[in-house]
Amino acid sequence: MLGASVLDYWVVDVFAGRAFAGNPLAVVLDADSLSTEQMQAMALEFNLSETAFPVSTTTPGADYRLRIFTPAAELPFAGHPSVGTAWLLHALGRIDAGTAVQECGAGLLPLQVGPDQVTLTGGPPTVGEPVDPLPLLAAVGLDVDDLAGTEPRWAGTGLNWVYLRVTDEAVARARPNLDRLADLTASGSDRAGVAVLSWQDAKAHARVFAGGLGVAEDPATGSAALGLGAWLVATGLLPAAGESSIEIAQGLEMGRPSRLACAVAAEGGRATECRVSGTVVPNAHGQVAVPAA
Repeated sequence: MLGASVLDYWVVDVFAGRAFAGNPLAVVLDADSLSTEQMQAMALEFNLSETAFPVSTTTPGADYRLRIFTPAAELPFAGHPSVGTAWLLHALGRIDAGTAVQECGAGLLPLQVGPDQVTLTGGPPTVGEPVDPLPLLAAVGLDVDDLAGTEPRWAGTGLNWVYLRVTDEAVARARPNLDRLADLTASGSDRAGVAVLSWQDAKAHARVFAGGLGVAEDPATGSAALGLGAWLVATGLLPAAGESSIEIAQGLEMGRPSRLACAVAAEGGRATECRVSGTVVPNAHGQVAVPAA
């Protein structure tokens, strides 16, 4: 039996149309008393790509603060934990429908929360200079013949990914090398990994590898979807001005089909705002023991 010190948790599937699809997220409630080490131990126990801990805010104007952990590290920001936690807090009656403000390591981020869908607005978009594709190809088991002609760059809205455009057939063939992925992200704590994608008719087929964060492959990655919008504008694959909509299919090769809907506002050839929307399906509910301090 569990001891006296336990906390309620939920597992929800994010960017999913049904249970056992999308990206599973563990959310541990009422976690204010936990230390960083205890949160990290719980994340390792759940062993999902991320575990989220909503706690009391420290900043005026925020509805809650969110701490996010992979099995190996704490993240300043991540998309599917933000979307999944906001949906769950609303479903439990802890936040109202409409606009909610989340405090996290990337600052204060607004979400539009409803019973069927949550929309997350990322932080200010950033895009780096073009980078050599050869180390990226080696890290995901592909070669130069698989490239689709768009320069890879790091981009993000609070957590950065490098975007590698390849043929659609090559997306399915990608095989991550965890050591090489870790080397790619070692030069910056805000660098999460590689997004491998094909692109056609405002739709992306993506696979996302975050070996440096202890996650070989992620079935649905909201932060990578947000950064993708910034990269698409910077590379000319989306209009330089106005608002565009894109759709991302991810998780197919993992047996966890996911759909991420994005909107990108641009001005002067740069993205000014990126948003990602998705649905959430509850899957499990229970109690977890609190690790020893």
